[in-house]
Amino acid sequence: MARSLPDTKVGDREKTAARLLASSAKKFYDPEVDVDWDAPLVDGKHYLLPHRISLYGTPMWDRLSEEQRLELGKHEAATIVSVGLWFELLLMKMLVKAAYNGDTRTRHIQYALTEVADECRHVTMFARLVERIDCPAYGPPRHLHQVAKILPAIAYGPAMYGSILVAEEITDRLQREMTGSDEIQPLMRMVNRIHIMEEARHVTFAREEVVRGMAGLGRAELRYQRLLTALVSYCICRSLIHPRAYAAVGLNPREAWRVAHANPHYRESMRFLGERIVPFLDDAGLVGAPGMRLWRDSHLLG
Repeated sequence: MARSLPDTKVGDREKTAARLLASSAKKFYDPEVDVDWDAPLVDGKHYLLPHRISLYGTPMWDRLSEEQRLELGKHEAATIVSVGLWFELLLMKMLVKAAYNGDTRTRHIQYALTEVADECRHVTMFARLVERIDCPAYGPPRHLHQVAKILPAIAYGPAMYGSILVAEEITDRLQREMTGSDEIQPLMRMVNRIHIMEEARHVTFAREEVVRGMAGLGRAELRYQRLLTALVSYCICRSLIHPRAYAAVGLNPREAWRVAHANPHYRESMRFLGERIVPFLDDAGLVGAPGMRLWRDSHLLG
């Protein structure tokens, strides 16, 4: 059975949903209106903080010029944004499935649909960002893009919401750090601010659903929920850097990708991104056998 559940306050599901609906109606952004896509990019400003770039601290990094480092950061930022866009499309499918199977008269399902509307805007915003900084839409590896189509069919309950939380909270951690830095491009900071504000509601919703869903799981169901959460987390994390991004600065893609994943600085960055969500999922009982190898290989665990 799962361990004692985390201290997340879990109120009545309908009351939580009603509160989140009211907050969504009061404060939301339209990226087509609220982001100045025509504003010039600032020379010398970063798209990703240097110490979060995958090759930082390696001999390969030391050989790069400052211009190459800026360019690599831009392409890695585009990769992260593209992967976020991909997973939010999957997230919308999962929430729509929940709405399809639920009672649309409830505030709970109505908030799920409101979150879908938020994510539609986020996907558009991320697509515009990648276009604006003139990068490819890297996304996940091609095979993962195809295989992941089954996720909305097999994900439900704690694993569904736990996977959503991993995707949302690791990017939120990175975005909060960038938003507070003057080194980052103003456009990136604006997009990050919008996403942080709206994702805070989504995180509240999903965390409560994880806690509710873990109550009373049997052994076999618990193992399934753990394994699926670990597998999705692994796939998300391993997709955050793309070999083709290294080719953009003249590096051998396969060699640079291997160096990055062996880089202790990059592994520490991944643990930093997971500092809030992994302990929550662990306390809830979602981190455990049979998925521990996947958690370690994701770099979210030491």
